[in-house]
Amino acid sequence: MTVKLNKAAFDHAKELVAKGQTAKDERDDWSEHAPTADEENAYLDKHGWDEYGLWYLGLDTELDEETKGHYKFPYGDFRRLHRCGVISAESRAAQNDYDHITKAVAELHELLDGDHS
Repeated sequence: MTVKLNKAAFDHAKELVAKGQTAKDERDDWSEHAPTADEENAYLDKHGWDEYGLWYLGLDTELDEETKGHYKFPYGDFRRLHRCGVISAESRAAQNDYDHITKAVAELHELLDGDHS
């Protein structure tokens, strides 16, 4: 599996932080806040693959772009960036030695926690 940083999603996530479209939840909240398969399917039906991909920081280049498996490291609920999603992505990227993704997600985490608005 070859996973690379999804630059468009990274830029989208930084825009969400800048706009304040965030949920400052706790680390363990992601299991409750992550989109369900039904929510993912509904979003895909309404918005398509390009917009769906903006919510995933990693891309598995070995899988077709029009499969859910192509998209890795979700960070939000299709409305807001979730702190718990960022923390989860940061941890999983580090565990799998995806250094480029770990670095990007750590930057998001810092932007999010540094935003005291």
